[in-house]
Amino acid sequence: MASTLLLLLLPLAAKAQISLSTAVDLAEKSSPNVRAAAANVRRAAGALSESKDVYIPNFVLGASPGYAYGFPLGYPSLFQANSQSLAISFSQPDYIRAARAGLNAANLSLKDTQQQVALEVALDYVELDHDLKEIAALDEEKSYADGLVQIEQQRVIAGVDSRSADLRAELTAAQVNAKRIHLQNDAADMQQKLAHLTGLPAEGLATVSSSVPPAPSFAADVGQDDPALRDNPGVAAAYANARARFYTSFGDARANYRPLITFGAQYSLFEKFANYTQYFPRNFQYNNAAIGVVIQLPLFDAVHRAKARESAAEAARAQADADQSRNVLSEQTLTMRRATLELAAQQRVAQLQSDLAHEQLETVESELAHGTGSANAQPVTPREAQQAHIEERERFEDSLDANFSLMKVELNLLRTTGQIMEWVRSSLHQEPAATSGLAATPGQRSPALP
Repeated sequence: MASTLLLLLLPLAAKAQISLSTAVDLAEKSSPNVRAAAANVRRAAGALSESKDVYIPNFVLGASPGYAYGFPLGYPSLFQANSQSLAISFSQPDYIRAARAGLNAANLSLKDTQQQVALEVALDYVELDHDLKEIAALDEEKSYADGLVQIEQQRVIAGVDSRSADLRAELTAAQVNAKRIHLQNDAADMQQKLAHLTGLPAEGLATVSSSVPPAPSFAADVGQDDPALRDNPGVAAAYANARARFYTSFGDARANYRPLITFGAQYSLFEKFANYTQYFPRNFQYNNAAIGVVIQLPLFDAVHRAKARESAAEAARAQADADQSRNVLSEQTLTMRRATLELAAQQRVAQLQSDLAHEQLETVESELAHGTGSANAQPVTPREAQQAHIEERERFEDSLDANFSLMKVELNLLRTTGQIMEWVRSSLHQEPAATSGLAATPGQRSPALP
């Protein structure tokens, strides 16, 4: 009984469905780029703490026991404790601001990396979903094309049609088969890519079409107030990095001609067994302590002046790079916004052609079953019915291709405007109860309308 149940479950175990949001979550957890960006965030957080903790006095214990011959070369410390910290610095506040801006840049870079991973997963997922749908449609078209070949062969044998009609039918069937093989290979490639991104096995990986939300509408031109320029984390990270460089430049420039005050305290337990008392016979004592501040006023420091010039140049370069990134993003976004208009128009044409082919198919099937209703009209032949089925499937596949072409541009536009994660998460309320697990690959008849 158990073995029989196992055999029944094997076909189901061959195909594993995963929702889009689950695929994105798995990819973010396993992505090396995301892990590296998260490590950069922790490093930037440590740098910020380091820049602020210079005001906190440290505490260091030490000992230097030993023997001295002749006049002591140092103070006779058996045990010592030191503490020091920065008290006043005109540069340090700028360094703290630079570290805080660096942490902000690291967080934005992490967000940008996560969105890039989400885009890669979404593109591969949508392409795999498109391939699986079109393969299902091609399976039906292939059955109709094979039926047409049989009809034409019978007509050629009966002397009704020439050999060229049979060859045209065979050509149609061969073209359908070639397209199906190409899509199967592409689907296998997408499964392999998703497997690498998510860490799941590639074999049998299938999509949940209902987990792909519709893309929002985009305006063709939004002028200067483009949300892509305002919300894109990559550009925001570039400007945050430029601010960090400028703060560092300000701090380096203020290192000259301004006082630097540090706090210090020290306690030492002196020793006498190394003949120090021979040279300090009257005032030698065991316990010694000192506390105070050190005031420095750098009047001339060529190294710091050169460092200030270097950091100012780095800040200017970072600002220029951020401006360039913003300009490139603006151009790319405008191009994609206008491309969505053209692709949406092509999608509308393909949809109408698919709808028209479906209506014509219904008419042909009705006339084939019940007649034309007119005594003078030619009756519909089985060959014409097969051709109508093939035409309907071809127009449906064209509609799928148009939808996919538009979706690819819309996903890239969602990425540039910083909305890709919100778009992925919007699918959660419309997914079925079980969005991942084992299920059979949808091999049923695909609907005539997408």
